[in-house]
Amino acid sequence: MALIRHYIDGQATGDPVRTGPVFNPATGERRHDVVLGSAADVEQAIAAARAALPGWRATSLTKRADVMFRLRHLLAERSGELAAIVTGEHGKVLSDAAGEIGRGLENVEFASGLINQLKGEYSQQVSSGVDVHSVKQPVGVVACITPFNFPVMVPLWMVASAIACGNTVVLKPSEKDPSASVYLAELFREAGLPAGVLNVVHGDKVAVDTLLDSPDVDAVSFVGSTPIARAIYQRASANGKRVQALGGAKNHMVVLEDADIEAAADAAVSAAYGSAGERCMAVSVLVAVGDVGDRLVPAIERRLDSLVIGDGTDAASEMGPLITREHRDKVASYVTGAGAEGATVVVDGTAKQFDSDGFFVGVSLIDDVTTGMKVYTDEIFGPVLSVVRVDTFEEAVALVNANQYGNGVALFTRDGGAARQFEFDIEVGMVGINVPIPVPIGAFSFGGWKNSLFGDAHIYGPESFHFYTRSKVVTSRWPDPLHSKIELAFPGNS
Repeated sequence: MALIRHYIDGQATGDPVRTGPVFNPATGERRHDVVLGSAADVEQAIAAARAALPGWRATSLTKRADVMFRLRHLLAERSGELAAIVTGEHGKVLSDAAGEIGRGLENVEFASGLINQLKGEYSQQVSSGVDVHSVKQPVGVVACITPFNFPVMVPLWMVASAIACGNTVVLKPSEKDPSASVYLAELFREAGLPAGVLNVVHGDKVAVDTLLDSPDVDAVSFVGSTPIARAIYQRASANGKRVQALGGAKNHMVVLEDADIEAAADAAVSAAYGSAGERCMAVSVLVAVGDVGDRLVPAIERRLDSLVIGDGTDAASEMGPLITREHRDKVASYVTGAGAEGATVVVDGTAKQFDSDGFFVGVSLIDDVTTGMKVYTDEIFGPVLSVVRVDTFEEAVALVNANQYGNGVALFTRDGGAARQFEFDIEVGMVGINVPIPVPIGAFSFGGWKNSLFGDAHIYGPESFHFYTRSKVVTSRWPDPLHSKIELAFPGNS
């Protein structure tokens, strides 16, 4: 059985004192073991990043850009290999894994324009003989803590931007599917990144706590559940670090009575059940306005029998398994619990049988859900779509705004006026109009509101360059030495 080790200072390292299992979710087979880092392992990675920082921050912007361009080429060239690694450890189908890599590539392409993004400002003659200019400099050593559901995309969203800005990085991926991060580190090195600039340490809470407490870590980027995001933000910020911590979601899809029912049903199925619902932008609540639910729920139900659920390596599969057996059982408990709470289980995915020991579950559709039910309040992170019925557009907006999460939301309608009002009123960070999963392109930034984000900066795109740099303002004067004199008064603008 292969052992997945850390990648520190350009070398595979790590003694298997503590290890964790890495499964193939489609078969239930234990494929690898991964070294779970000790505090000493993590400190070794931090030290390597700290040692590499002076050289990398002094590296020219054109050289940094060259590394990004080379990385982009390598990622495109090796995308098939990388997608197979993702599918083998996460379980998502190959086409979904390829799509994840493509979205990660977008940020690499954006980061390749770092020369433009890192431009400062200059004002001449702000006072007699005085000029002022600003520069953007790296924050230092950055810890990137990433989730299991996007083992390529989220690391690329963080790491590419952080490195482009001149920082060095310690990446702590999920221990459930760790191989992709090591593969990415090797591609960065092949692209010309010096050893120590990007380090990968595997582990659990021991590794995370060491990163949060180390005085040699200057900033922390995190994506995961809301309870963990809140705890990481509080602990790291208390230790004086800059923090962005993206949390959970309960994404709503509001459908008005004038919407195209067939298009809305296709969108709901795609957004709710893609990647087995293990997406922070998955639609998990459909808000049916007026009587649209009477037409929309049957339209969704008709589409579910034909979905092909199976091994992600099978080209016929449209949805793969969940990440672990424990998570599958937890997702199933929400479906059985919804019926007990009074909801109508239209399609019960837990009853579906599979000829495999993998961590499969069928898709579920639950109608007549109310906001007090656990199937509504909790982030399920599985292939479960709940339907909440309301009478008016105003009720739908109020329902979404009352939710503790504010990651993504979608509105389906043909009414431009309603769409514009929805965009104005809704208290959510990413909004789709007839777009079910409104993940912005790489030239914008990704992030939610309320309990979906702790910190000020969103991830990737322009806001990432703001997060991973500090501004420095320089005021300068080169006076004529013949006219120099002592002035004790407070300097004014004259």
